Amino acid sequence: MSGVEDIRAPGDIERRSFEIIDSEVSEPRPFQGVEWQVARRMIHTTADFEILSLLRFHPQACEAGLAALASGCLLITDTDMARCGIPKRRMEPLGCTVRCLMADAETAVLARDRGTTKARAAVDLAVERLAPAVWVIGNAPTALLRLLEHIDAGRALPALVVGMPVGFVNAAESKELLLAQERVPYVTLRGRKGGSALAASVINALAEVVLRG
Repeated sequence: MSGVEDIRAPGDIERRSFEIIDSEVSEPRPFQGVEWQVARRMIHTTADFEILSLLRFHPQACEAGLAALASGCLLITDTDMARCGIPKRRMEPLGCTVRCLMADAETAVLARDRGTTKARAAVDLAVERLAPAVWVIGNAPTALLRLLEHIDAGRALPALVVGMPVGFVNAAESKELLLAQERVPYVTLRGRKGGSALAASVINALAEVVLRG
């Protein structure tokens, strides 16, 4: 077929995709080094170049994220979709564990007892019981808002927060609050865009950097 590239191996498709992204974002790019590798994987995940104008990194975000992953940290996601989007083939060699507490029976009980949402209860449970180093929030603004409350109160001090809830109610607002806080490093996407796949892609990009040494 005219114009169709004959590329079939998954690895070759990914490499060609990155080549196309690199060719379509001219130098000087808005991000360099590890930040560009993160941004490029996010574009690869969505085919959305607007990400470049919305993406924000805390100055220590990549350094902190790489160090946490290299140390074999615990990551908490706000959805099973985000958890599944961070594959074991990347996490196991690093000794990292990825968990989502949304479907846990204890989360449901806590939400009922406290009269709150499961997303909020899952954050409370993780802070109280697990003290994860990295948070990956791609869906629920409620989860990000509750985590920020814990951070402001000094109950949580994660190494990195990937905060990218998507939607129309409190999604953009929760990310602005993340940007305004100064306690923890973050990677976020301003406005309404986000999602579990995008949040997971940030971790995948950082993990690839660590795995390559």
